[in-house]
Amino acid sequence: MKNIAVLGAGVLGSQVAWQAAFHGMNVSVYDISPEALQKAREKHREFAVLFQEKYHVTEEETKNALKRLRYFENLAEAVQDADITSESVPEVLEIKKDFYRKLAAVAPEKTIFTTNSSTMIPSMFSQETGRPEKFLAMHFANPVWEANIAEVMGHAGTQKAVFDAVVDFTREMGMVPVPLYKEQPGYVINSLLSPFLSAAANLYFNGVADYKTIDKTWMISTGARSGPFGIMDLVGMQTMYNVMMLKAKQTGNPDALKRAEAIKTQFIDKGKMGIASGEGFYRYPNPAYKDPDFLK
Repeated sequence: MKNIAVLGAGVLGSQVAWQAAFHGMNVSVYDISPEALQKAREKHREFAVLFQEKYHVTEEETKNALKRLRYFENLAEAVQDADITSESVPEVLEIKKDFYRKLAAVAPEKTIFTTNSSTMIPSMFSQETGRPEKFLAMHFANPVWEANIAEVMGHAGTQKAVFDAVVDFTREMGMVPVPLYKEQPGYVINSLLSPFLSAAANLYFNGVADYKTIDKTWMISTGARSGPFGIMDLVGMQTMYNVMMLKAKQTGNPDALKRAEAIKTQFIDKGKMGIASGEGFYRYPNPAYKDPDFLK
C-alpha cells in the first residue's frame, strides 16, 4: 500500500500525512475547510525544517516528502487512488457516521478504511462504512514521529488479512505497531492516560492544588518531560472536552459534566485550544514547564 488519503487536516491528521510522506508514500490530504488545508501546508513546511534541524535529515529528503503531499477539498478526488485511508474528523459519533456514508459512496472498492478516533471503537460506526470487513482503527499518538506507536484495533467483522496488512503498513510508516485483539475504548495508551488526566483534573478543579504544582509534582517524581496539564495542552482542549462529555454521557457522572463545561468556558470559548493555538494551561512555544527553574 503506497497511496494513503488522510481525511481531516487538523493537528494529528497533518502529522500522520507528513509521517507517511516522509516514509515514501503518496499522500492525499482532505479537509472540508480550505483554511485547514492551508494550515496543513504551512505545518508540513514547518515539519520539513524541524526534521532537518532536530533529526538531521537532508534537505533533499524533506523536499521529496513535500512533493508527495497533495491537498484536496473534494473527497472523491482525494480518495480516487487510495489503498488506505486515515480518518481524523471530529470526535462526534453522528459526524463520523455521516462522513463514512459519504466516503463509502466515492472510495474505490480496494480501499481499506481506518479511523484515528481516540474515544470511539470501530463497531460504533462500522456499518456506515459499507465495507465493515475492510474497516478498523489505526490510532496514532501526538507527536507521531516521537510517540511512534500505531495502535491497530479491528472489530468483530474485520478480516484478519486486512488487520495484518494494516499492521505491516504501520511499520512501513516508521511506526511501532501495537496490535489489539479485541475492541477496547481508549486502546492501550488512552486506557492508561485517561485515568491519569482525570485524576489531575479532579485535583485542579476541586481546588486541591494549582495546575503548575500538580505538573511539577509529577515531573519531579517521575522524570517526565511534562505533567498532566502540559499533556492536556498537547492533546488539545477540543479533544479533552469531547472525551469528558463522552464520559459524562456514558457514566451519568455530574462531575465529568462539570469538568467538560469548565474546559469549554475557561479555554475553548476563549480560543485557548492548547499548543495548536499557542495557549492552553500554558503559553507556547515556551511553556513555563520547560523553564529550568520550573522544578525548583
